[in-house]
Amino acid sequence: MAGDDENYPGSVKHQVSKLFEKSLEAIAPAIPAPPESDVAAFVVPLVLACSSGKNGDYQCNNALLICSKLNGDNALRLALAQDMMQNFPDSEMIESCSVGGNGYVNVVLSNNWIAKTIMKMLVEGIETWAPRLEINRAVVDFPSPNIAKELHVGHLRTCIIGDAIARLLEFSNVEVLRRNHVGDWGTQFGMLLELIFEENPNWDVEGQLALHDLAALYKKANARFKEDSDFKERAQKSVVRLQGGEVKYVKAWETIREISRGAFNELFHRLGVQSEEMGESFYGKYIPEVLEALSDQVKDDDGTRVIFSENLLGKGGKPLCLIVVKSDGGYSYDTTDLAALWYRVNQEKADWIIYVTDVGQKGHFQMVFEAAERAGWLPSAAGNDSCCPKAIHVGFGLVQAEDGKRLRTRDSEVPRLVDLLDEAKNCSRVKILELNKEKKSSDQLSEEELDEIAEKLGCAAIKYADLKNNISSNYKFSFNKMTNSVGNTALFLVKQYTRARSIIKGSDKDIRKLKETGEMVLKDSSERDLGLHLIRFTEILAEALSGFKLHVICDYLYQLASKFHIFYTENKVCGSTEETSRLLLCEATIVVMKQCFDLLGIESPARI
Repeated sequence: MAGDDENYPGSVKHQVSKLFEKSLEAIAPAIPAPPESDVAAFVVPLVLACSSGKNGDYQCNNALLICSKLNGDNALRLALAQDMMQNFPDSEMIESCSVGGNGYVNVVLSNNWIAKTIMKMLVEGIETWAPRLEINRAVVDFPSPNIAKELHVGHLRTCIIGDAIARLLEFSNVEVLRRNHVGDWGTQFGMLLELIFEENPNWDVEGQLALHDLAALYKKANARFKEDSDFKERAQKSVVRLQGGEVKYVKAWETIREISRGAFNELFHRLGVQSEEMGESFYGKYIPEVLEALSDQVKDDDGTRVIFSENLLGKGGKPLCLIVVKSDGGYSYDTTDLAALWYRVNQEKADWIIYVTDVGQKGHFQMVFEAAERAGWLPSAAGNDSCCPKAIHVGFGLVQAEDGKRLRTRDSEVPRLVDLLDEAKNCSRVKILELNKEKKSSDQLSEEELDEIAEKLGCAAIKYADLKNNISSNYKFSFNKMTNSVGNTALFLVKQYTRARSIIKGSDKDIRKLKETGEMVLKDSSERDLGLHLIRFTEILAEALSGFKLHVICDYLYQLASKFHIFYTENKVCGSTEETSRLLLCEATIVVMKQCFDLLGIESPARI
């Protein structure tokens, strides 16, 4: 999705690949390729970071590829690898080059070059390490809840994942339009408005109801809709009246939206999530034009106007379809999704449109994208993957209880998001008090500080516990595990981050001056291990951008925190002869960790 390493000149992997490219170009004329083989394909470097570091930092696997294409034996593989090594160009970044018994060509980076690269980042800023994408503008559609319903655990992942995707793109210098496509124009409003008007014909909701009151009314209306055919018919007519602009219905609808919006924004603020509301209703005025553009695809199906899929089949082998005009003349969320996509392509000129929802909506978006391709709004999915504009569905799995079942309250209800955040804050508060037991009274946190830190750590714990998993997978929700101070948790990461800050603060040195005048020297193995991991930041983000694998950033961050823990445990920093160099290494760790936190939407407290 993000392209190849050509788009990431700051990537160490990219720079190593460019060196191997020259080596492969030099030996290409001598490769005994049969006529049907494409020698040009052999000179594209296949470079990977070494997992163990025993033989090198990076390895090139082209000798294996070429040998397999030529049906060669081990002797040919090693001969090719030797030729590659001998033709490897001189570079200040490479300390040594060697051939492994399996035909890999391994390189070891220069300690001096690693240190110089880190120092350059400290002086010029972490922004210089940002990946580069060949797109200018993206729309990220999240969290998109339904009006008149409370946010619950099902909205947790779309909030967290959508925000992280937007942050990753923004750091990569892409203009991101964060769009909150709230459900504010569908059948649920017909049910809700009809019940409200039935129970109180002179209803004036403003100032009288909170969101939980509306949610209770919605549940009651939904039950009536299923059981009472007369109510169902009146509710369906109410939708048409609302969508037709009848003043009574529009006024009540606007008030309900304001109540919901206020409650939503409180939770979004706690999560540090920003998204501009452009709900289903926003696209209503574009629907006639959109339906006209889709007219050759729209078919009649027993009074309902639909667009049949050419690829997805339902029961009995009948093609699945999008409902664009219901039998009563109203529009569905299929209609508004098509209108929104049309608007994002034609009005907002987005290169990428990214929808963040649960995996259960995969089929729906497949049909939307299919219809858009047939209409010419999007290039064919069978074409070049780099073509723009491109619509992408990022589907996520379920949040489960520790027993693997769907997360529920004792009343078998889906947990409210506000309750999860409150509980995470309480659990974090307990952990912070435990960590502060041994501190001097002068170092103890005030009640105000404790409350602020507990709030930040609670949100961090929930976000990190979610994002460290593969997005498409289900994950088990556990307050106890996510707020643990050891292991792969947000609290462990924050401890290492605040430790690095405290080391610099305790040195009484001006870190800004050290960055201008100091020198970094990597001598100890733990220093080098930490430094090497730091300079891999850009290529890790490149990997994360390819398919939005956010857990890759979490893995990198956890390894960074772990390597830093080993570094400061094994090495004295303040007062050592290497103090300046090690303080600079601490500062680089802080800078990169903070950027990773920012990408994940995690706000770390200054101390715990």
